[in-house]
Amino acid sequence: MLTHIVFFKLHDKKDVGKVKQILESIEGNVEFARKVKVGIDVVHSKRAYDIALIVKFDSLKDMETYQVHPYHVDVVIKNTKDLIQSSVSVDFED
Repeated sequence: MLTHIVFFKLHDKKDVGKVKQILESIEGNVEFARKVKVGIDVVHSKRAYDIALIVKFDSLKDMETYQVHPYHVDVVIKNTKDLIQSSVSVDFED
């Protein structure tokens, strides 16, 4: 199992609900994304990011395929790229 975690900092916090909805739509549209969880930051510290995405895959190969999957590229990235100021990620086997 591979866990893919991405933290996003948005240009405008008012877009957090829209970005959350887009990220949650991965589940059911990318067949090998086993579990999708999206969380909105509630602490709002200076070092905090605004939203987190956690996706579980069966393998590193599935995660790499997800990166170029048409739904991920054409829907998720296309509809969030102008809303996101920065992002960081961690991918680990568990």
